[in-house]
Amino acid sequence: MSHVKAGGTAKNVHNSPGQRLGVKRFGGQKVRTGEVLVRQTGSTKIGGVGTFTSRDFTIHAAVDGVVSFGKVRKSRFTGKTTPRTQVSVL
Repeated sequence: MSHVKAGGTAKNVHNSPGQRLGVKRFGGQKVRTGEVLVRQTGSTKIGGVGTFTSRDFTIHAAVDGVVSFGKVRKSRFTGKTTPRTQVSVL
């Protein structure tokens, strides 16, 4: 027999820390190669000239330069186009 009473279940334990997503370097800022420009879930912003995207959709600077943001229309699989923000390093 057990010598300790049943503890029950905890209902309020699903509390995870924030992921610290968002834009890390803004337009007009100088960046060096490899710096994180945008941390995001999914491809809400797309990389342009002078950038590369890692597996978790983080956009990094591929070259030294100045960050710039612009609007582009991205075609989806269905043929519909949606507006996206494009991050570039020039």
